[in-house]
This record gives sequence, structure tokens and C-alpha cells, in this order.
Amino acid sequence: MAENLKDGCSVCCKSSWNQLQDLCRLAKLSCPALGVSKKNVYDFEVEFLCDYKKIREQEYYLVKWRGYPDSENTWEPRHNLKCVRILKKFHKDLEREHLYPNLANYLVQKAKQRRALHRWEQELNAKRSHLGRITVENEVDLDGPPRSFVYINEYRVGEGITLNQVAVGYLDCLLAPTGGCCPGASLHTFAYNDQGQVRLKAGQPIYEGNSRCCCGYDCPNRVVQKGIGYNLCIFRTDDGRGWGVRTLEKIRKNSFVMEYVGEIITSEEAERRGQIYDRQGATYLFDLDYVEDLYTMDAWCIHGSYYGNISHFVNHSCDPNLQVYNIFIDNLDERLPRIAFFATRTIWAGKELTFDYNMQVDPMDMESTRMDSNFGLAGLPDSPKKRVRIECKCGTTACRKYLF
Repeated sequence: MAENLKDGCSVCCKSSWNQLQDLCRLAKLSCPALGVSKKNVYDFEVEFLCDYKKIREQEYYLVKWRGYPDSENTWEPRHNLKCVRILKKFHKDLEREHLYPNLANYLVQKAKQRRALHRWEQELNAKRSHLGRITVENEVDLDGPPRSFVYINEYRVGEGITLNQVAVGYLDCLLAPTGGCCPGASLHTFAYNDQGQVRLKAGQPIYEGNSRCCCGYDCPNRVVQKGIGYNLCIFRTDDGRGWGVRTLEKIRKNSFVMEYVGEIITSEEAERRGQIYDRQGATYLFDLDYVEDLYTMDAWCIHGSYYGNISHFVNHSCDPNLQVYNIFIDNLDERLPRIAFFATRTIWAGKELTFDYNMQVDPMDMESTRMDSNFGLAGLPDSPKKRVRIECKCGTTACRKYLF
């Protein structure tokens, strides 16, 4: 068969790169292309550490080797191991010894959890289309990645909904920012300063440059459409609030942080799903009630899977550091705004990101009296979707005790 292959043609190997390296080491063969040489042919990769003991001041670790079954685990002295990161996390787990009677079992479960979370982290970053990188961390319990979660970068349109894309474009925002660009043509104010920070009050709509505009990618009126620009971490909270999101770098006040995405559905479908979610004790329905309550964003369960981006894991706070804005780009149907979160204040690295699930906007601050004052998740006090009163666990001094 080989002689029939054309020059330059390649065949995909069924074995992974790591598997091929292991095969070389087992056969004691050197392979420069795989990075296996005489110096490291006897080096094997530590998958995780299972147990620990100390004999006459000498530390030993029970090693699970990558690519080998548990029956091949071996006890190794500390000086044989070069896996600094794994050792550091292992000893951090050892500090929780008093919480787990069966320490060895816990250490194995924890190591397997870390491996699963690392795989999930890789999957999230492989699917993201934005600049900001995602990390995942759970130092609280043994919960692994959420089941059936599918990362998406843009919202999906449900059955019975048609989006009318813009028919015309506008002038260059840099040349005619007052009357010729998208906001000006829509009789609205230019939303951003030259640093990309929103300068409109909450409740006022934001119109960005669209696919038909003459302005380029660097136009100051293209902010939300560029996606998440900050490195963020999905982490397990230690106070019973499940997963949360924190920033890994400083976020300036009024800067765009992320968009809330899911499936856009009709209010009738949201009512049906809301009854199911109420029984589960959770909901991710977000009313798109900028002008009227016809549609809802669902970032919870769509056909058996959970669709959303990192905003899916952002928790509620009665004193939030994120504010909701309605965004219009290619779709100018005011009944179907995109939902974007902007920082209400400077958010320092390591701080959790939160928004108010029952966010209210003062109608006096709004540019148009046609706007609805409710911007929170579906289930506001006057909403027919509300059936369950949910206790708030935000822990802030401004806590209202209940989400709804």
C-alpha cells in the first residue's frame, strides 16, 4: 500500500503522541521525533500520586503511572520524582487528612477529579472563540465537571423565532461618530470612550457597528462583539453556592466582561420549562424584556444538554460588581437584545464576579420610557414564571435574604 501513496501524503496514527512515547520506552528504543533519547528512555510520566508514607525520614509516594493500570503502581522515593506541580497539589490534599478517615481513597479520588477538571478545562479552551483563557479549580470538594455542559460562544435561536439581520450598514464611526455611525443613525448616544469603557447609564441601549458597517475591527464602537478579553477561572465556592467565576486579572470599572448566552426561546416555552426548573430548584431563564416580554434566554437545559458560556457559572449577589446592558449589533429587533455584563467598579485579580439576578433599573435613568425596568433572571416578583422563593446566600451586607 505504501508504494501507492503520493509524495507528501500522510496517514493519521491511531495512537496518541503520549502512547507512542510509552511504547518506545517499553521497548527501550530512542526516537528523536518523539523526544525519547537514551537519557530519558527510562523516564515515565506520573499521572497522579495515590498515597504517602515516611520511613526513617525518607518520603515515599505511591505512584500511578500514566498509561499503566493500577496494578503497576509503585512506591517511589521523593528524589525519583520530578513532578513538582503534582507534588505540591498532593501535599495540599494531605492537609485535609483530618476530614477524611480513609485518606488513601480520598487522595485517589482527588487526583482523578483534578485530571477530569483539567480535561474539561482543555475542552472549554478548545471551544472558546474569545481571547480570554479559562481555568478550572476545585479545592473544596470532590465534584467534577458539570455533566452535559456544552460551551458556546454565541446564543442559539429556538424554534418559532426569526432574527431579522440589518439590511444596511453605516458610515465609519471614527469619521462620523455623532450622526453617521450605528448609534447616531439609531438616534442613540455613542456608548464607549476611547478605552472601550461604557459611558451610558444602565438601561440605555448600546448599538455597536455591524457586519455591514464601513468601519474596521479596531473601531471603538466594536466591543462586546470581540468577546471575553480577560482570563477567568471557574471555581468551586466554599459556602454552598456551587460553581462561581473569578477574574485572574484586574478589570477596570465600566469595562465589558462577558456576554450572557444560551438559547433564545418564546415566553410560552419559558413558562413550560420554568415549571420543570422549579421542581429542580434551579433556573437560568433570563427575560429579554427591553421593550416587551416576548422572549427569554435559557442557559440551562436544551434538549438534555446545558448550553452556555462562562456566564453560566456566575453567581448572584445583592451587591454585584457586574451590570447588565442591552446590546444590538447585527440584529436590531428591540425585542431580542443581546445581554452583556460590564464592571460596576474596579475588580481586582482573584475577586469573584457576580450580578444581581433580580436587577432593577430606575426608569428615570433610562433614555426611553418604553423600557421595562426588570433586567434579572426570569422569576421576578411580578413574573408568572415565579413559583419558588429562593434563599439568597451572597453574604453581603446589602443582602436581601431572598433572590426573589
